[in-house]
Amino acid sequence: MMRRRTTLLAGCTALALALGATACGGGDPVSAGGGDKALSGQTVTVAGVWSGSEQKNFQKVLDAFTAKTGAKTQFTSTGDNVSTVVGSKIEGGNAPDVVMVPQVGVLQQFARKGWLKPLSPATEKSVDAGYASVWKKYGSVDGTLYGLYFKAAHKSTVWYSPAALDQAGVKPPTTYDAMLKAGHTVSDSGLAAFSIAGQDGWTLTDWFENIYLSQAGPEKYDALAAHKLKWTDASVVRALGTLGKLFKDKQLIAGGQKEALNTDFPGSVEKVFGPKPEAGMVYEGDFVAGVAKDQFGRTIGKDADFFPFPAVDGGKAPVVSGGDAAVVLKAGKDSAAGMKLLEYLATPEAAAVWAKAGGFLSPNRKLDLGAYGDDVTRATAKSLVAAGDSVRFDMSDQAPAAFGGTKGAGEWKLLQDFLRDPSDPARTAARLEAAAAKAYKG
Repeated sequence: MMRRRTTLLAGCTALALALGATACGGGDPVSAGGGDKALSGQTVTVAGVWSGSEQKNFQKVLDAFTAKTGAKTQFTSTGDNVSTVVGSKIEGGNAPDVVMVPQVGVLQQFARKGWLKPLSPATEKSVDAGYASVWKKYGSVDGTLYGLYFKAAHKSTVWYSPAALDQAGVKPPTTYDAMLKAGHTVSDSGLAAFSIAGQDGWTLTDWFENIYLSQAGPEKYDALAAHKLKWTDASVVRALGTLGKLFKDKQLIAGGQKEALNTDFPGSVEKVFGPKPEAGMVYEGDFVAGVAKDQFGRTIGKDADFFPFPAVDGGKAPVVSGGDAAVVLKAGKDSAAGMKLLEYLATPEAAAVWAKAGGFLSPNRKLDLGAYGDDVTRATAKSLVAAGDSVRFDMSDQAPAAFGGTKGAGEWKLLQDFLRDPSDPARTAARLEAAAAKAYKG
């Protein structure tokens, strides 16, 4: 199962952009023994989806924890199916102490199975002081805080080639309709407007979520995410129609619908930032920058840049996020030391380590933006933090995997079908509701 995060790209997503930032953060990050090696002789085992450059950069954070406390650390990459891997490790008596969980739905599943320890008062105090309350909400189940969101993704960024927009004489738009209009101007100048990764259904869910959050508003977004609102609701049909304006316009999509359905996410970035550009813009999260730089040698801020996903029909510009939450397993052998790791991860000092390395955003507003190594990443982080409680977690990541996270099934497949034929939004909404009703009951 593929998920929509930087992890998808393994080693190609780091924003390693000539970093020279200063670490920040004040005070002792670990309440029981910062600097006095109080955890010497203990080993904290950590599992998460990260591999490649992400794993290397997270290891730098773990190494900083070791330097503070004396505790050794051991990281295991689970691949994308965290739930299955962790479940098997618990059954086998080899559970890690800490797991980095990439979906709200999985965190809730773990908590309701009784696998998780509530986070310590010290960690909760840091979350209350440094995070918008929405992040505490997504880390909590039935009012108890189980997950600390250490790493976030900003999924409301439209990436573009400045040269392509300059050639067309257009400026970054601030409304959805203006974006489509600018797209026509770009296509008139010789390039398609948008590269769309229709082969990866998760990218299409992200398109829908940004439109829906802006057009329908956060309350309906929350209700739809919890399936308290049916997918046949008029607001869903309307958002699909808005998305369909793009999908049905062959002038706007590189290669048309058929080629879009054969284009995966890295390929969609290549169509804009590769050696033979075919489009001027590609929508996806902040991790686009890593592909543009690492794969295609683009300089972020110079020949690859972004504008915020624009407002739809007079709504507010959306901020959709994803993220990885650290949780502590009851079955871990050194879960008490694992709890101390989370106390450290909750500090701006810990976040600064990865911010300096690149390929990272923190939802912790106490992290000095100067810790990020380039202006584009800094602007993305500022936007995420400034959004406060208006941030909404990726809707399909909140859904049961059968609906929101399985290749060739559920929302992913139905939105691919809609890209293929966007003529009947109401019919697509009915099919989405049928699939959602089945998955949420299961």
